[in-house]
Amino acid sequence: MPLTGIALIIIAVAFFILVLVLIPTLTTIKRTATSVGELAEMVRSELKPTLHELSEVLAEMNKLGGGMAEHTDDVKRFMSALGETGVNMSTINRSVGVISGVLNTTSVWTTGAKVAGKYLLERYLKKRGGM
Repeated sequence: MPLTGIALIIIAVAFFILVLVLIPTLTTIKRTATSVGELAEMVRSELKPTLHELSEVLAEMNKLGGGMAEHTDDVKRFMSALGETGVNMSTINRSVGVISGVLNTTSVWTTGAKVAGKYLLERYLKKRGGM
């Protein structure tokens, strides 16, 4: 048998072995592709409701944020009114302190005038009686 015949037989056997090895590999690749397709479909079917729920949650959060923004002005007005009330209470407190000081001073002067008047009256009466 010539050398080319032997080479052709070796090439044919190698090709046959290659085909035998490739057939299981190709079936495995086909099953993997099918599994990947099924997985992609499952993810798509599961992800779609999740994305819809996420959109609803975001819409609710936007509504909640808008509601909070509406009430922020109310809180600012309340805090401003509270600050003004504090200033007014401080003013009233200072006024009461001044009035209290004036009344204490008046009370001291009144007591002093009473004592001085009583003293002068007693001295006057003693001088009159002693004459």
